[in-house]
Amino acid sequence: MIDIKLIRENPERFKQAAVDKHIEVDIDRLMEVDNVLKDAKQQLQDISTDKNRIGKSIPKLDGDDKQKALGELAGLKEKDSALNEQIKELKPEFDELLQKVAQPADEDVPVGKDDTENVLLRKEGQIREFDFEPKDHIQLGLALDIIDVERGVKLAGTRNYFLKGDGAMLHWAVLRFAMDYMIAKGYTPMSVPLLMKDEAMRGTGYYPGSEDQTYQMEKDNLSLAGTAEVPLTAYHMNEILKADELPKKFVAMSSCFRREAGAAGKDTYGLYRIHQFDKVEQVIVCENSAEESAKYHEEIQANSEAVMQALGIPYQVVIVCTGDLGRGQAKKYDIEAWMPSRNSYGETHSASKFYEFQARRMNLRYKDPETKKNLFCHTLNNTVIASPRVLIPILELNQNADGSVNIPEVLRPYMGGKEKIIKNS
Repeated sequence: MIDIKLIRENPERFKQAAVDKHIEVDIDRLMEVDNVLKDAKQQLQDISTDKNRIGKSIPKLDGDDKQKALGELAGLKEKDSALNEQIKELKPEFDELLQKVAQPADEDVPVGKDDTENVLLRKEGQIREFDFEPKDHIQLGLALDIIDVERGVKLAGTRNYFLKGDGAMLHWAVLRFAMDYMIAKGYTPMSVPLLMKDEAMRGTGYYPGSEDQTYQMEKDNLSLAGTAEVPLTAYHMNEILKADELPKKFVAMSSCFRREAGAAGKDTYGLYRIHQFDKVEQVIVCENSAEESAKYHEEIQANSEAVMQALGIPYQVVIVCTGDLGRGQAKKYDIEAWMPSRNSYGETHSASKFYEFQARRMNLRYKDPETKKNLFCHTLNNTVIASPRVLIPILELNQNADGSVNIPEVLRPYMGGKEKIIKNS
């Protein structure tokens, strides 16, 4: 959420941010409602002053003067009641409009319409050239009996799957390697709840806007989180932290659930776009400083790239344009892994910087040791690894002509020292 004072100072900036991000919000109406509320609150303050003044004078009065004062007091109380009713009626609209305001992107973020206009920063790793006809991950998975999409669909509908045997082991190996890497970097491991109250979904910026993508448990007023970002970022919601506690660095491995509404007919083949997956997520909560946010944005990006490099996966890094940014994101990097079967790079990570957007919505603050004021924290997050999407490049890039798949060296300790996945006879 944006500080209303900033919008008052420069409403045109936030109108442009909405245009750049293709987000609908009526800034003019927000300013109109804000002005009415400000005026009503000022009148209430004036009325309170007058009521106190008259109330103190009444015991000293008698006769007509006293009756006149009592009449004025009654009139002020009536006006007070009307103004409070006006505020009560307008406050929900004000809150709704304010929650829709988009955070302006950083100045170095390219303006663009959608992900086709994201800007390439660099490519890393060597793309493998095959001297045989390579199989895609589903062909490999079926032949090795480690992936079963048919039964996943039979039991749970489209975009579902089973991982079996070494397929399940490889999936867990990737996640465990990523967790161990992040713990060694000093991040606190967390096991998190996945059913979230609306307060947490709103606080992290998923509501309003992502309700259609979320599995909602209406009977219980809870939602299944699409990422551990939600519980990790909201962990200290409505708290005031000590400055020396910052930065808070968390990492969690969790299942994630996404409805993929609006994706009918898109990426229906294989394990690329699915309803349920597992992800290792990193979150940083730091002090209210643009410089600190920039530093930690680079840190979480470097963590994810190090994991990709350790897995031997070629990838490219793009800076996401305004049209592909979320409401609260000020800047985002995407990592896209090379996937032979797609003959292109596919997104596997997103590193996002929010400044105080999420913390303001969650009322997450810390006490500044110099000013003694309570300041809103800054928050950042990034995928460390997500599986089974990352299994696409792992299986396809490490396949052999005989149909076996070499296991990346860093994952072998998690698979009992096994070096290769072969079909069990």
